[in-house]
Amino acid sequence: MGDAPSPSEPVPTQRADDAGAAERKAQNERFPCAGCAAPMRWDPDADALACDYCGARVPVPRGEGLIVERALADAGTAARGLGLETRVAGCANCGAQVAYDGRATAVECVFCGSPQVLEQASNRNALRPESLVPLDVGRETVERSFRAWLGGLWFRPDALKRLRDFRAVGVYVPFWTFDARVHSDWSADAGYYYYVQVPTMVMVNGKPQMQMRTERRVRWEPAWGARDDAYDDLLVHASRGLPVGLASKLGTYDLGKLVPYRPEYLAGWRAEEYAVDLATGWTAAQGRIVAAQESRCSGDVPGDTQRNLRVANRISDVRWKHVLLPLWSLTYSHGGKPYPVLIHGQTGRVVGEAPYSWVKILLFVLAVLAAVGAALLVLALLNAAS
Repeated sequence: MGDAPSPSEPVPTQRADDAGAAERKAQNERFPCAGCAAPMRWDPDADALACDYCGARVPVPRGEGLIVERALADAGTAARGLGLETRVAGCANCGAQVAYDGRATAVECVFCGSPQVLEQASNRNALRPESLVPLDVGRETVERSFRAWLGGLWFRPDALKRLRDFRAVGVYVPFWTFDARVHSDWSADAGYYYYVQVPTMVMVNGKPQMQMRTERRVRWEPAWGARDDAYDDLLVHASRGLPVGLASKLGTYDLGKLVPYRPEYLAGWRAEEYAVDLATGWTAAQGRIVAAQESRCSGDVPGDTQRNLRVANRISDVRWKHVLLPLWSLTYSHGGKPYPVLIHGQTGRVVGEAPYSWVKILLFVLAVLAAVGAALLVLALLNAAS
């Protein structure tokens, strides 16, 4: 791997004719320990590169350098690759393509646990991340959190509390972020409620009787307006292997903690290559912007109700960046079936899947039915005694 940028200088944008040579140089970078020459890895507990052999620590400065947000048309000038030597494991089950340290061996998928992984060529032409949130949660914390999560589950097999066979893998997951300004013109029919008294025939004691009933009516008036909004760091998922249902429960990231990308943060860890490209990511972001603007414009319509809302949007000043966000992926087995668990790499939040113990559920239902039956019996006896 080539020399990393000096901690005190911003990460420059490479010219197209220099990119190939710089990338070839970067593929040989290893971060050797100055004391024993062993390869170092990023240690989230120490916030530093760590040597597992001699215990040396080398701080990696945060908050220095330059995070670039680019116009959509400037994607061709962005740097390519991860800037360090990696191999890539492709999963035949979930489709994830995960880059890992050239010294490691991939025997199963980090997301679904499938052993159907094959080494393949990495995408050297993939856009390089502009920034990342460094992995901040260490392995010991992950294992404690996972066991606490298992212990807090209800109606699960007791065997889960004695679980020993699991392996957590730290992985950086790809996202796109988009900034944009939006001008929206809207028109709608604004409805205002008013109430009238309507004579209505009703039956009272078997005889027809006229009564006045209040009915709500709507007065419709045309309405129109405009608004301007700005979107900052709209996050679009670019992963293929991450379980979507679990990822949605994992929670948000504090993007204020983004730091300029440095390959040191990936030393010893995995990084998924993006499966959703920039153009597809922007299409998804536009859909979310359009839906959000329709909701905001709907809120601007006066009156009590509305109909025929029409919104015309003009999106401008679009900027993007490719970021990596950290998590731990953990798969364990019970009854021959794998169960995925995700641990937030910034907050430590745990979400996952776990089997139910139908024996415990049945016993609980029977206990509830017995309690209800006992309560009804007591009430019956009290009523009989009175």
